[in-house]
Amino acid sequence: MHQHDHAKIDRTIHCAVLTVSDTRDKETDKGGQLVQTLIQDINVEVAKSHYAIVKDEKEAIYSQIKQWLATDIDVIITTGGTGIAQRDVTIEAVKPIFDKEIEGFGELFRYLSFTEDVGTKALLSRAVAGTVENKLIFTLPGSTGAVKLAIEKLIKPELNHMLHELNK
Repeated sequence: MHQHDHAKIDRTIHCAVLTVSDTRDKETDKGGQLVQTLIQDINVEVAKSHYAIVKDEKEAIYSQIKQWLATDIDVIITTGGTGIAQRDVTIEAVKPIFDKEIEGFGELFRYLSFTEDVGTKALLSRAVAGTVENKLIFTLPGSTGAVKLAIEKLIKPELNHMLHELNK
């Protein structure tokens, strides 16, 4: 792994974090808080106004994301609502917005979840990532194990490089 081979953007990356949950609030939102903690050390900033919790409803998810896409953020990371339950609609809200889907994110995330985290339960995850113009969106499950895995193993190593590619 030659990290230095990657072209980089040389500035702070602006990130928004959206937790999708019918029950969590900012006190009990372990997933959303963990996202913010883990990405801090790669020069990523989450402004106060760029952290929100919405209910498991397509409209609520979509409208918050659309609002952020109109600002100067680089990346949106959502947590929650990526499974197969009736209330899990994050993917349905987000996927139609994509210009391009980054299939490898979901593929590798499920592979890593299978081998390192939850075994065959990884099958139930529909986590996706994609681009919208020059911005990135990652949808992560709500569990802290899944959040840690996705950020440490996939997002952190490639985020800067991905943004460089999008902004060439």
